[in-house]
Amino acid sequence: MPQVTLPHARIAYCEVGPPDSSYPPVLFVHGMLVDHRLWSGVAERLAGQGYRCILPDWPLGSHTTPVTDRAGQSPRGVAETIHDFLVALELQDVTLVGNDTGGGLCQFLIDAHPDRIGRLVLTNCDAFEKFPPFPFTMVFATLRGPVSIKVLFTAMKAKALRHSPLGFGALAQKDGVDPALTASWLVPARDDARIAGDLAAMLRNVAHTDLTGVAPRLHHFTKPVTVVWGMSDRCFPPELGRRLVALFPNGSMIEVPGARTFVPIDNPAAVADAIVTVGATA
Repeated sequence: MPQVTLPHARIAYCEVGPPDSSYPPVLFVHGMLVDHRLWSGVAERLAGQGYRCILPDWPLGSHTTPVTDRAGQSPRGVAETIHDFLVALELQDVTLVGNDTGGGLCQFLIDAHPDRIGRLVLTNCDAFEKFPPFPFTMVFATLRGPVSIKVLFTAMKAKALRHSPLGFGALAQKDGVDPALTASWLVPARDDARIAGDLAAMLRNVAHTDLTGVAPRLHHFTKPVTVVWGMSDRCFPPELGRRLVALFPNGSMIEVPGARTFVPIDNPAAVADAIVTVGATA
């Protein structure tokens, strides 16, 4: 994977689709403790239609290269890193796509740096006071240091615990996520104390009031916004998606029956179709 060196971190990324696409570039933002592979099914569909898709590994606990400046390990700090990435790759008129924590980061980004963003697609994600949602408030509170991270992630080698309601089991349809994939997402922080330290620093800087401060300003983003919401999500229930889309003057919502938080895995076609549609209406 190519990498780009930024002030906060060196970001590895995957790129699929034609680099000279006539469509706006699509940049994906995943959440905590996953990597770019969350988006593989979506990006493959878009690439087949001629879209240039850029899928970075953001420093959210499943990254493999330690950050260079932990002062940037906060939601606002990682949003700044996303902006730095856009600048480094000279990306303009971007279709920004976020999920889970990544959707929260997208909100910070359009609040601080909207100019390079042409349109926004949010799947089930943090918003308002849901940052993080229950029951992950308890999990995040536990993972505040490298030792606790190593202990818990070692225990989560067992699929039964890893796919429990306190793990990935709450985030996707039953048997929807490959156990080998979820196991690999925990390896960096479990086996590298530097990555565990990066994750712990990030989690210590997450406050449930962060997005409540951003929400009143989101109406300033007048470009097209599509909210693609899994309707069977207990962490981010449908009403949260409805509240979120109501903030945007040019917003619309697509309901995805049966999908949970990981809509890109549960129904990648729905997310890909939304990206195509929001681009056509821009």
